Amino acid sequence: MNYRKDLVENILPFWLKNSIDYENGGIYTCLDREGNIYGTDKSVWFQGRALWVFSKAYNLIEKNEEYLKAAKTIYSFLPKCTDTDGRMFFTVTADGRELQKRRYYFSETFAAIGCAELYKATGDKEVLKSAEKYFTVAYECFTGIRKNQPKINPDNIDSKALSPVMIMLATAQVMRSVDGLYDKYNKICGECLSEILNGGYLTERALLESVTKKGEFINSPNGRIVNPGHSLEAAWFIMAEGLVTGNDDAVNIAKHIIDITLPLGWDKKNGGIIAFTDLEGKPPVQLEWDMKLWWPQCEAMIAARLAYLHFKEEKYNDVYLQLKEYCEKYFCDDECGEWYGYLHYDNTVSTTLKGNIFKGPFHIPRLYMIMASMDETDGITEYMK
Repeated sequence: MNYRKDLVENILPFWLKNSIDYENGGIYTCLDREGNIYGTDKSVWFQGRALWVFSKAYNLIEKNEEYLKAAKTIYSFLPKCTDTDGRMFFTVTADGRELQKRRYYFSETFAAIGCAELYKATGDKEVLKSAEKYFTVAYECFTGIRKNQPKINPDNIDSKALSPVMIMLATAQVMRSVDGLYDKYNKICGECLSEILNGGYLTERALLESVTKKGEFINSPNGRIVNPGHSLEAAWFIMAEGLVTGNDDAVNIAKHIIDITLPLGWDKKNGGIIAFTDLEGKPPVQLEWDMKLWWPQCEAMIAARLAYLHFKEEKYNDVYLQLKEYCEKYFCDDECGEWYGYLHYDNTVSTTLKGNIFKGPFHIPRLYMIMASMDETDGITEYMK
């Protein structure tokens, strides 16, 4: 992989050519192998994510007006994705009518980072207002000011989840990078970091997906589950936070997370990072547990590369190179572009689609942008700006 070259000649053009809806605004993500649209329902997650990707590419990689045009087109669609209560939908029709609304507030976090990055590109104060508006809604949900229907009845199971905390950390990191907003969002970054490290999720054996609200282990299928992709993504969020703020403890804890997660996630027989594993070796309840999905490979590569650049330990470079070779061999589609998203345990392709409601332009272009930046600056600081 030549990250910068492949990003600007393969990954971004695949989505620019096939997915931008210049008639209604927004972006389609349900694309087949060749990039043909097979479904017109729009993922609201990817309105914000794609807005961030094209804006970040414009700011970090090259001042390509196509990137900015795509970003502005997606931004114009966000009001249609937003309900009267300020919450965003999960899916909408091609022209922006509600299909599904979920209790999660990830749609709002992704919209916030997309708007923040577009503001950096344009200086448009209305875009900045949108970023802060969406972040405020997400943060109110995160802190409980806005009440959401719980996933599990809290009267019967007392639990909290890792994913909202790590996503809030990543969102606040982007918001903090906007001029004039450092102090406000740096405080939130610190709160999220403290919760991840001290909230009971992190043990000597794994970074858990859920624990009790007191931070205690839950001996159930959901309590024992480890999502290696999430753990490694959280690890590089934490390491990047430590490097940017000078928090050596965070950097070292991130190293520990990488060290305990890679053996749990790596498929010693066929290579690649599996989707889920049970910490106690019991049968995982997720039916796709041993599949290889695109995004955990991306997060594992970033974590390993960042750890190698900082600690200079060859074991991390070995993991990074193994993953790079693995993805080039099995995920990259040299004929039609972009990556396959889903492989079976034996690395055969499960489905040839390039996008759906959950796969679109985010993890892969983010990987390529981070790697291109690391190649050129020998670190992650420039990317985090």
